[in-house]
Amino acid sequence: MNTIDDRDDREHSPEDVDMDPAVLKRLTEVVQSRGGAAQVCVLRRGVPVLDRSFGCAPDSLFLLYAATKPFAALTVHLLAERGLIGLDEPVAAYWPEFARHGKGDVTVRHVLQHRAGVPAGRGMVRTMRTATDWQRSVRDLEESRPRWAGGEVAAYHFMSYGFILGELVQRVTGRTFRDVLTSELFAPLGLDDLHPGLPDEAWGRHVPARAGHPSEWPNQWMSNRRSYRQAVIPSAGVSGTAAQLARFYQMLLEGGTLDGIRILRPESVAEARRPSNDGETDASLKRPVRWAHGFMLGGPGADPRDLSGVMGGKSDRATFGHAGTTSSVVWADPSRELVFAYLSNIQPEFGAGIGRLREVSDLVLDACVAH
Repeated sequence: MNTIDDRDDREHSPEDVDMDPAVLKRLTEVVQSRGGAAQVCVLRRGVPVLDRSFGCAPDSLFLLYAATKPFAALTVHLLAERGLIGLDEPVAAYWPEFARHGKGDVTVRHVLQHRAGVPAGRGMVRTMRTATDWQRSVRDLEESRPRWAGGEVAAYHFMSYGFILGELVQRVTGRTFRDVLTSELFAPLGLDDLHPGLPDEAWGRHVPARAGHPSEWPNQWMSNRRSYRQAVIPSAGVSGTAAQLARFYQMLLEGGTLDGIRILRPESVAEARRPSNDGETDASLKRPVRWAHGFMLGGPGADPRDLSGVMGGKSDRATFGHAGTTSSVVWADPSRELVFAYLSNIQPEFGAGIGRLREVSDLVLDACVAH
């Protein structure tokens, strides 16, 4: 196990980008003390200052869970900038069957904001049971009855978020969601280890989930099934490494361009980051959340229940990213020119997990000696 003072070729000196190596060392100690497998990647001003693996290899593949959702959202923003999708158009304009049972006025923007009114389609149990079957999931959404009118209530759309956006992508392009995501967002940046559904040849590198609390045993059982890890599940099915995830967020931090390669227009990235609420209590999660149009948003606050805290209790309100359950988190802070990706296979109890993500995020923020 390397120490912060025994860095490899992937890392640069923290002092060169105004970061405190002692605080970053404390971060590695905290992550290592938690056991299990984990990866951590910290970029500042585009420079990697920490790129470590704990209990696994650098190319081990973690399930990103809900941190997958921004990818689904960004494929839609990409198609919007190309004029193929209008964010304020009804979903049914592209997918007529979605209008059934009173959903005709639900817009693409409502979905991006978790305000489509169908947070669990035809029920949570059925939603989870059909998550590996795209066609069944789509048919269930067509037959779902909204709990609220479109735009009325922010309620986290656990699985329906990705399937609605993913089906839109397929309807307007005539291509699979996997193909659009990988060929348009990942491949141009050389991100060949972000997988929307693990291919057979990558299976040997997957990291199994471990329940850290009895409440997480069902999640462990579900997410360790090969059928789940290999399915295309656009809300919670991408597997990848912390280093490649951080590189993707560096592209977003730079307005959609990285190493001279344009992926998205700056206006599209700004739209995805635009706040859609100011932290009211989410009707599904029963906790305060600041949503954008594809991301969770940060913001300073003392309330330990506030999900903005997963990006640090001292985070800037412009910070954007997403947690993956409460085992992992990735975010970018434009004000600090900072990207952080933390992936762990330990699934803690939900409330405790928020605190664990907040702890590591705050250490990264504390390591910034110049802001």
